[in-house]
Amino acid sequence: MSSHYEEVGEQPTWFAVCTNAKQEDRAYHNLHAWGVECFNPKIKEYRRNQFTGVATQTPKPLFPRYIFARFSVNRLLHKISFTRGVQRVVSFDDKPTPIDDEVIALLQARVDDDGFLRLGEPLKPGDKVRVKDGPWKALAGVVERELKSNERIVILLDSLKFQSRLTIEKDWVEKIS
Repeated sequence: MSSHYEEVGEQPTWFAVCTNAKQEDRAYHNLHAWGVECFNPKIKEYRRNQFTGVATQTPKPLFPRYIFARFSVNRLLHKISFTRGVQRVVSFDDKPTPIDDEVIALLQARVDDDGFLRLGEPLKPGDKVRVKDGPWKALAGVVERELKSNERIVILLDSLKFQSRLTIEKDWVEKIS
């Protein structure tokens, strides 16, 4: 064993934990019950019902089948490896591969008050955007204002034939230059 590995073995360190399919939450809660610090970053996925047009949001893992756990390899690797929902700790040459604290801190800093990871850059009034989903796909416009829910924005659409406003989910637009 290298001295680096021995240092990593005692010191609580972040690791990626591969979970069983669709069991990220189960692994997270079981590890948390052992007192292990965990991070299970989630994003919102918006879907529109093709028949009713109603939009729904579903929480999805940022990294399907993976969560992060911070623990001492020497003390907890065996226990973590046999926790329900866990398939294995991500390793290289049979040695758990540590993740830099800065990487986890960067992801954690992007978690909003609602518990979801914020992806992409924030939109502000005046930004040019294009709708990337739904019945208005490919329409372009300018962000007029953000609504109180923080999840919807009002876009001033500009076309050769008309000018109108559209209220839409933020995740359905992308910033264009």
